[in-house]
Amino acid sequence: MKRLLTLLFFSIFLIHSSYAQLDDKVFKDHIQSVRIFPLGAAFDSQLDAPSVSISDSRPLILLFDDIAYDPELYTAKLIHCDANWQQSQLKDNDFLASFNEFNVQDYDYSVNTRLPYIHYRFALPRVTKSGNYIVKVFKGRDESDVILTKRFMVYEELFTVGASIVPPARTQDRRSGQQVDVIVNYSKGEVMDPLNQVKVVIRQNQRWGQARLLGEPTFLNESSKVIRYQNFDGSNTFSAGNEFRFIDLRFIRATGVNVASIEVQPDVIYADALVDKPRESEVYSQYLDLNGQYLVNTNDRPGGDPEVESEYILTTFRFFAPENSQPIYLVGSFTNWGTIPEAKLQWNSELKVFETTLLLKQGWYDYQYAYLRDQQFDSEEFEGSFFETENEYEVFVYFRALGSRYDQLVGYVYLHPNRRRL
Repeated sequence: MKRLLTLLFFSIFLIHSSYAQLDDKVFKDHIQSVRIFPLGAAFDSQLDAPSVSISDSRPLILLFDDIAYDPELYTAKLIHCDANWQQSQLKDNDFLASFNEFNVQDYDYSVNTRLPYIHYRFALPRVTKSGNYIVKVFKGRDESDVILTKRFMVYEELFTVGASIVPPARTQDRRSGQQVDVIVNYSKGEVMDPLNQVKVVIRQNQRWGQARLLGEPTFLNESSKVIRYQNFDGSNTFSAGNEFRFIDLRFIRATGVNVASIEVQPDVIYADALVDKPRESEVYSQYLDLNGQYLVNTNDRPGGDPEVESEYILTTFRFFAPENSQPIYLVGSFTNWGTIPEAKLQWNSELKVFETTLLLKQGWYDYQYAYLRDQQFDSEEFEGSFFETENEYEVFVYFRALGSRYDQLVGYVYLHPNRRRL
């Protein structure tokens, strides 16, 4: 009996350990430039959020590079999750029409690059249920040898959802915040207990670390089937932040914008970014950015395929700030929003700056600097926060039917007012 309880405890521990992996994460150093986005005709579609309608004909595309340069059999598997990104109770055949193991066999070798790599491409299969998903890629058939996990969302337009960005209700947030008001009409669903069956999540700039689960609505009318979230307590107000800093690595024969120097060696390329300084006391300045995302591209080989012709560059970022014991992080999509080890800056006692070096594929990269406080990255002290800042927001509405084993994603809104993109 004691041995049975020990095995049961160990099994529960393994289950919860696997839950911890249900996140955007790269587990191997040789896997680089991981992106997932809806296939689109425009070149900048790789910047779009991985959120698609269940009836959308566009597939989601997963891209990644393997700099080990040794062809591997990689296998992809989908995991259905609930609104909290825990694995749901659905079986594979509940949301897939085929066996849930897919060979990642579409790949190309890099072309005349100093650091050779293999570029992999995988079109995700269509699913039959809406909700949150993880695509897990592992080596061979060994599901425990995971190389990456990536989140994506599939929604169905069951509820009618409206959202808008308005001035914050709280006076103290007016100069630095942006409030997102939401209205949900659930008349098309069999909702008996809207307060417990419906969940609304708002995400800023495709960052799950900047997501908010809305609490009590400000208005609920069960006869008209309408829920309003127009809170006055700041719960749906986001720090607007500042436009992202950027570095242009599309050139290796010339220095792009915000590149201090570039050195091309026969087998490696080095780049140094201009030394950055805090700008919280500066006035707001409007310019184009990618809202923290990055774009793979090269201007050295016009007309080619940037996915296999772009070089990898060892890029050093430096930040001028007084030495202190509190770590500073480089935050952007390419550092998984500050969570990879290289995102943490180190103090350079000779140059009197904080610095870090990352291996980046040619392209355009957005970033900011931040402290890590209470498990949240706070960039306001270095970057400032201005209500004029252009941000993008997504509203996700989840619904759990009575007796159901999963959360449906029944409404989705993408807000991009005053959109300014390269």
